[in-house]
Amino acid sequence: MSKTYRPYEPDQLFLMPPSLTDWLPAGHMVYFVRSILDEIDLSPILSVYEDEERGQTPYHPKVMTGILLYGYSNGITSSRKLEKHCQEDVAFRVLAANNQPDHRTINDFRKLHLATLEHLFVEVLHLCQKTGLVKFGHISLDGTKIKANASKHKAMSYGRMKQDVKRLQKEISELLQQAEETDEREDRLYGKDKRGDELPEELARRETRLARIKEAKRALEQEAKEQAEEKDKPKPPPDEQMPMAKVKTELDAKTGKEKVADDAQRNFTDPDSRIMPYQKTFVQGYNAQLAVDSKHQIIVATDLSNNPTDDELLPFMVSQLPKKPNALSADAGYSVKEDNLKYVKKKHIDAYIAIKVMKRDQVIGQAQSPRGPIPRDFTIKERMKRKLLTVKGRRLYARRKCIAEPPIGQIKHVQGFRQFSLRGYAKARAEWFLVSATHNLRKLFKACCDQPRKRKLLFAG
Repeated sequence: MSKTYRPYEPDQLFLMPPSLTDWLPAGHMVYFVRSILDEIDLSPILSVYEDEERGQTPYHPKVMTGILLYGYSNGITSSRKLEKHCQEDVAFRVLAANNQPDHRTINDFRKLHLATLEHLFVEVLHLCQKTGLVKFGHISLDGTKIKANASKHKAMSYGRMKQDVKRLQKEISELLQQAEETDEREDRLYGKDKRGDELPEELARRETRLARIKEAKRALEQEAKEQAEEKDKPKPPPDEQMPMAKVKTELDAKTGKEKVADDAQRNFTDPDSRIMPYQKTFVQGYNAQLAVDSKHQIIVATDLSNNPTDDELLPFMVSQLPKKPNALSADAGYSVKEDNLKYVKKKHIDAYIAIKVMKRDQVIGQAQSPRGPIPRDFTIKERMKRKLLTVKGRRLYARRKCIAEPPIGQIKHVQGFRQFSLRGYAKARAEWFLVSATHNLRKLFKACCDQPRKRKLLFAG
């Protein structure tokens, strides 16, 4: 008796379900994203198309927004991969109502609506607040380095630029001399029919590289000049704009004026990105900041900077919180400047920020809590250190690691977002808001699946 198998007939014809909603099991995330698209405000996107009557009929903004939200939620950020999934993945076909935009259309939509991606983050955050996922009890602040769409090997220091400019100019001069000698020799051999204006391939490469280095060198010098001019202008409050990395400068021994330091670097691929320390190595990237609510690890405020250190970013990030929290915690990277501790005190925020000299075991260990009144001669850092050693301080700070760090891990490992797809600070910043919005969307979806009451609350009315 021969073995029997289940039927295998690749050419058999099937009648697919007439409704797209029957293609996936109930409770699939695609249906949740479709419902979310009906709840969030897409007017900033719709308004772009309503007054434009020229050209081909565009895809509905719900289709394109849904593809980006669902794609980034599942670690698919490449426009070409999104196009492929719209053709081959049942979930994407259901979400897009069987529309199949190509990668250029997806990429153009993303670039056209960069400013709206921050708006989407706010809209998803409002839905999280509506369902009670955000309480603003304990907010934890943390940062992580995200690779730019550029290689650190494509960066060059200002000193190296000066050396290469001289070297390339000398080599180009020598090649031009060789070309002239070759032309004269060939004219004698073959006559003067040859045009003689063709650039040798080796010379063309050197001229192109020289032009790029000169442009990067001019850009560094211009940034340093603008920084010097800004020193005389009144500085805005530290919580009004995100601090960005400055060009490294030094005093010129001859003139006594500031000039670009020889070790100041600039990347040819993404000039806005910076080389940053990350896990005992260095990456060419950006510094992403997250303020996370302790209730369900919802990101309540976020932004992006090319400043390698977290210290200067605290006032701006605190100012971005939609509501004052009951408690704020942050690691020692935010306490290097005493001004940060003074800022949270001025804002009357109950902050628990580790001091650089303190080890983590000292904060969360079983050491005896300090007793008695605080000595009057204590500095603000010493006061914060003493506060962290109290029973309440150790308990609150011990929770920091399980509030702020899990979202970073989920974004990098679950969503698979480790590198930006877009280049330039403005585009990378917009993409980071989209990533943060999809993290919150995943949290919202899970909460609605686990607690049907929250789903009813979300889509009520």
